[in-house]
Amino acid sequence: MAKQILIKNTNILAMTENSGSEAIIGDILIEGQYIKKVGQINDYEQDIEIINGNNCAALPGLVNCHTHGAMTLLRGYADDMELMPWLEQKIWPREAKLDAEHIYWGSMLAILEMLKTGTTTFADMYFFMNKVAEAVEESGIRAVLARGMIGFNDKANTTLKEAKEFIPAWQGAGKGRITCMLGPHAPYTCPPEYLTKVLELAYELKVGIHIHLAETKKEFTDIRKQYGKTPIKHVYDLGLFNVPVLAAHCVHLTEEDIDILQEVKAGIAHNPTSNMKLASGMAPIPQLLEAGVKVGLGTDGTASNNNLNMMEEMHIASLLHKVSWGDPTVMPAYQVLQMGTVFGAGAVNLIDEIGTIEEGKKADVILVDLDKPHLYPCHDIVANLIYSAQGSDVKTSIIDGQIVMKDREVLTIDEEKVKFEAKRYAQMMLL
Repeated sequence: MAKQILIKNTNILAMTENSGSEAIIGDILIEGQYIKKVGQINDYEQDIEIINGNNCAALPGLVNCHTHGAMTLLRGYADDMELMPWLEQKIWPREAKLDAEHIYWGSMLAILEMLKTGTTTFADMYFFMNKVAEAVEESGIRAVLARGMIGFNDKANTTLKEAKEFIPAWQGAGKGRITCMLGPHAPYTCPPEYLTKVLELAYELKVGIHIHLAETKKEFTDIRKQYGKTPIKHVYDLGLFNVPVLAAHCVHLTEEDIDILQEVKAGIAHNPTSNMKLASGMAPIPQLLEAGVKVGLGTDGTASNNNLNMMEEMHIASLLHKVSWGDPTVMPAYQVLQMGTVFGAGAVNLIDEIGTIEEGKKADVILVDLDKPHLYPCHDIVANLIYSAQGSDVKTSIIDGQIVMKDREVLTIDEEKVKFEAKRYAQMMLL
């Protein structure tokens, strides 16, 4: 019989279509990788592992829909710059010095940070993705991985070949915790003929595409000038949306663009902190949600955020749109929590597996400790989670039925070793 875990007497936010925003006090029975039962559970095996969920909120693990994990090594390295000078003068020259071991330890540091702040699934686009996949497999986290590709340089065909080799090697690895996509960087770094090659490969490998779209005003203006279309319409006409697409940012959109994104059922990764820090603009998230587009949240990389804290990202997302719209009712707490959980699961095409607490779903569950001064009194658990809670309030994380963090101790990673090696490799990168 598969191992069982029972979370007893906790405040369950199931995030299902019918559960509503009110927490229900009950139990969660996990068997193997799956949630077996939700409710009042009194009949269970004697050797079951019991977790006391009293004064905790149990919710689906948070989904970080867009990041570049190993950029943890560049945290704080290049701040207060515009996007293109930031990329061309600072980030890309340093990234050229990174090797496989840099990526492994940078990814492990990112995963450690995410596990300690409630993220159980992340979508990553970078390079040396075999090393990222190794870190994912060892740590127990769930990930959607894409080899980032730029179509203008002399490595364009090489990166396409690497992606073609990476996906069959890792698709479904880690007992199904790893899924793969193709990662063309953006329309301004991947010409049409290259994007066509990527699309053909997506058909061949039966995978989706993770791409930056309409991130800056400059991109929007340049693509329209070059091709006579918005970035969204440009890739739509190329056929890119014929496969599942996870589109990062989508800041600068027309009404037609929003209609297209709804029509093709694209997943959107909204990155409010990164967009604010780089002054990229504000994505029309309320309009996208109103149109029924799948919108999740992402942190982007730590060179432009500078953390991977999804609890903070939810908080900022709500406040940003309230002040921008001049309307305190925009982006209410429960809707933002949906973006961090169930909507995010939909955006990364894992809604059949994760994103809710219900029977048959994969057991990705976090417990948030409500016994903190900044969470008293508790008139509304959801409001407290979005407007008051911190990433450090996440007490326990279960992924795929495995306890990966218990009482703030990560059980799958040697935290001190990861911090030591990440610091060492970051220093080597600057030489």
